[in-house]
Amino acid sequence: MAGTLNKVMLIGHLGDEVKMHYFEGGNAIGRFPIATNESYTNRQTNERITTTEWHNIVVRNKLAEICEKYLSKGDKVFIEGRIKTRQWEDQSGNKKYSTEIHAAEMTFLSTKKELGGPTNQTKTNPSSLEIDDQNQQNTIDDLPF
Repeated sequence: MAGTLNKVMLIGHLGDEVKMHYFEGGNAIGRFPIATNESYTNRQTNERITTTEWHNIVVRNKLAEICEKYLSKGDKVFIEGRIKTRQWEDQSGNKKYSTEIHAAEMTFLSTKKELGGPTNQTKTNPSSLEIDDQNQQNTIDDLPF
């Protein structure tokens, strides 16, 4: 196999509102966490165990604006993107790391805000929105199948 692949697909629920940051020149970044769950039965105790994994989602420009407008805490989304790890130093000089999912495509599986009905499925593809940001990342949280 030639090359490499960095692709993530997630289906999950927003854990908070979309936090927006605007920059000179009209660019924008939105950030929000999503939660995915995994359930299994403990064979020794026959107890149902559910674990939650949190993912930091990053969306850019037009996709970020759409997310801010239509998504709220608790909404279910399908995200496709890629994993990116950031590194920085804190005030004490310690190295810090953050792993993020940079979304390129997103499908709204359920929203609380009115999109023309109680629940709508809106597929948002940055290429169809004429987003020309080559740094757009892909993320998917929970798959609908």
